[in-house]
Amino acid sequence: MSSESGQQHPLGLYFKVWILLFVLSAFSYMVDYFQFHGLLRWTLVLSFMALKAGLIIAVFMHMAWERMALICAILLPPLVLLVLIGLMSSEAGYTWASRLLHFGG
Repeated sequence: MSSESGQQHPLGLYFKVWILLFVLSAFSYMVDYFQFHGLLRWTLVLSFMALKAGLIIAVFMHMAWERMALICAILLPPLVLLVLIGLMSSEAGYTWASRLLHFGG
């Protein structure tokens, strides 16, 4: 009997996630096979990519069982990026308006 207090997860969970990742990858390739274009294509590709990344991080990196690590590693960076994108967007508007004002349109 082992005296380790480590956490064991059932092997079936890993196999199910692996199969789900395979299916999501197949769907991602089907986007190209059916030749979707424009916004639909990129929405599907990015959605499948985010789902696969989330599964890998949650299960294989054991983040699903550690609440604070999940918040700090998964939720915080996208929120910071959204704030920075908003700041850049407002700066771009200001720069465009000042160029029009000083250099004419």
